Amino acid sequence: MTLQPTSSSGKALAGLQSLLPDLEALYTDVHAHPELSMQESRTASLVAERLRAAGYEVTTKIGKTGVVGLLRNGDGPTVMLRADMDALPIEEMTGLPYASKVKATNREGKTVPVMHACGHDLHVAWLVGATTLLAEVRDAWRGTLLAVFQPAEETAEGARAMIDDGLLNRFPKPDVVLGQHVMVGPAGNIGGRGGTITSAADSLQIRLFGRGAHGSMPQASVDPVVMAAATVMRLQTIVSRELAASEAAVVTIGALQAGTKENVIPDDAVIKLNVRTFDAGVRKRVLAAIERIANAEAAASGAPRPPEITTLEHYPLGVNNADASTRVADAFRRHFSGDRVREVEAVSASEDFGSFGTEWSTPSVFWFVGGTDPDVYAKAKAAGEINKIPTNHSPYFAPVMHPTLETGVETMVVGALAWLQHEPQHQELRP
Repeated sequence: MTLQPTSSSGKALAGLQSLLPDLEALYTDVHAHPELSMQESRTASLVAERLRAAGYEVTTKIGKTGVVGLLRNGDGPTVMLRADMDALPIEEMTGLPYASKVKATNREGKTVPVMHACGHDLHVAWLVGATTLLAEVRDAWRGTLLAVFQPAEETAEGARAMIDDGLLNRFPKPDVVLGQHVMVGPAGNIGGRGGTITSAADSLQIRLFGRGAHGSMPQASVDPVVMAAATVMRLQTIVSRELAASEAAVVTIGALQAGTKENVIPDDAVIKLNVRTFDAGVRKRVLAAIERIANAEAAASGAPRPPEITTLEHYPLGVNNADASTRVADAFRRHFSGDRVREVEAVSASEDFGSFGTEWSTPSVFWFVGGTDPDVYAKAKAAGEINKIPTNHSPYFAPVMHPTLETGVETMVVGALAWLQHEPQHQELRP
């Protein structure tokens, strides 16, 4: 593959230091005012305002709260850059001066605390920074830039909502789709790979039906609590006893809900679980095993009716295009010094980012940016305690602002300019 020089990235990033105070203010503002999935109206307004100020054509309310900025800059490739905006129903425990104290009403009408516990506030600031810098140096590149700020990644519905709202028909088809995520790892480091990068994920709810009775008269009941407990234990054997050691999968029980009082045997129990897989065949077998076990335990308990199994969420397998990944990685290695760019293993986290490339039949590349204080990470690694570092979705998740903030802006700019160059590139990449 022939690659063009990336001198234009140096020109584009020359204004990063002067832009940082504004990006810091945006990041802390969004962090302090998180919004649940499909409620990201305030964040969307902040994003739209900055895109318009930078000269983008802005379209709002795509897929309810999604925002798209379009910057046409002559003939050349079209590059899509994506960031997600939503937060999680978690009470923040970081102690940061800009920590969230927000509470919101979820879809069930319940008041819940809200926190940016997955770094989407950083993602927003990264893409705002990249789009601003690229708009300031339009003489350094040619093509079209498509900036997509997506809602509801945490509920696996945001990408699909934007697609169903006409994203593919209302905007130019990109030659490549690029995205990134902050993760545990030394701040300033970048990790990626060609091929599978994130797992498929399925969230399920199993409702088990029993027959309620007084706690003193279990003989009159079909106890759904015992049924649920047996089901939970049996589900643990899927990975340990039904998959080969070379086959990767995760089955996690996240919720077990039954009853309201200690002396009342309830009528039903609910299990909520999450499955992660890296292979379509393994996924099919795991899901079939879950259904088989739930039905078998219900039958063994004499349940009055079979369980109800409902799919709550589904994330597709995340697969990076091999050629496009090489192109991005080469551009990163030319820009970043030392060993800051590394090839990593696929992770069991999941994303709906891949839906854009799949639906558009165009190459996509997704990578990770470290957000952990390098000294903290090094000490944890030396002590064999990396797993003690608060991860995404922890109430203590708090990426260090620097150099995480500037690194994410740099990667987006450098990645985009691997395509957006003066001389158009004619190489075709396999979807």
